[in-house]
Amino acid sequence: MTHTLRVVFAGTPEFAAAALAAIHQAGFPVPLVLTQPDRPAGRGMKLQASAVKRYALEHGLCVAQPPSLRRTGKFPAEAAQAIDQLRATPHDVMVVAAYGLLLPPEVLDIAPHGCINIHASLLPRWRGAAPIHRALEAGDAQTGITLMQMDAGLDTGAMIEVARTPIDAHDTTATLHDKLASQGARLIVEALTVLERTGSLPATPQPAEGATYAEKIAKHEAALDWRRSAVALARQVRAFDPFPGGVATLEDGTALKVWSAEPVEAANEAARAEPGTIVHVSPEGVVVACGEGALRLTQLQKPGGKRLPVREFLAGAPLAPGQRLRLPEAV
Repeated sequence: MTHTLRVVFAGTPEFAAAALAAIHQAGFPVPLVLTQPDRPAGRGMKLQASAVKRYALEHGLCVAQPPSLRRTGKFPAEAAQAIDQLRATPHDVMVVAAYGLLLPPEVLDIAPHGCINIHASLLPRWRGAAPIHRALEAGDAQTGITLMQMDAGLDTGAMIEVARTPIDAHDTTATLHDKLASQGARLIVEALTVLERTGSLPATPQPAEGATYAEKIAKHEAALDWRRSAVALARQVRAFDPFPGGVATLEDGTALKVWSAEPVEAANEAARAEPGTIVHVSPEGVVVACGEGALRLTQLQKPGGKRLPVREFLAGAPLAPGQRLRLPEAV
């Protein structure tokens, strides 16, 4: 099927690439793709193209990579050039998904139908950079996708469509990301089809109540604070998979990545032990005393090693009851 509605797309990571692929494969013309500049990544720190750029180049789509779209700041010339390119590219609507650059009002107003954002939360909850991580970390029972008509605020625009998805007990940011990426891709294609057919998309202002902000994940947050409850720490481990991972630091300074963990009831020894004390070690898991309850670590990684089930990890890096894990300093 082919469509006539012309879509400029702006996005960067895999979440956005799923939406671009769905729009393109549905037959909507995509005259221009905006994505962030290539970034150094991996052990060699070689420049790597974003997932969106890779898809666009593989399918012959025009790509622009301005470092900014604001005429003020460090890159005014590059921003002006990108805005000129946008104005010179005939299109009807702009779709934005995890782009990572601020769109000034000047850019929001270029497309006749404005800019539609695919946001991975149930707005107004979790506006901002890390909605999937923060929903998991907070123990939310559900999340979803909100299609939003963008305005000058941070994820404050009117809501076009909402789709909900439950958060499973074993979901990580990685698994939830994939579910939401698929959901967002489906939702945007449906919305663009309606926009093409009817010429408009009704939108509802966001509720004033319930707004929360999903701050970007900082590296220092990886440290597991054993003074917290085991339930909260288990959520943190799931929220920080695949980045930055939960970190448990031995007394000798060795930092272990914790990739899988589950809360367990504290046995007598765990209830009496100081938070951060290893109270039980078996092939099924390493149990650590917490401020409330205990946490069984079931998948670990030592520096320079691979993620391993605890049974395999212990074969090369033995741990023993009584060992202590450091408590992170307050930030």
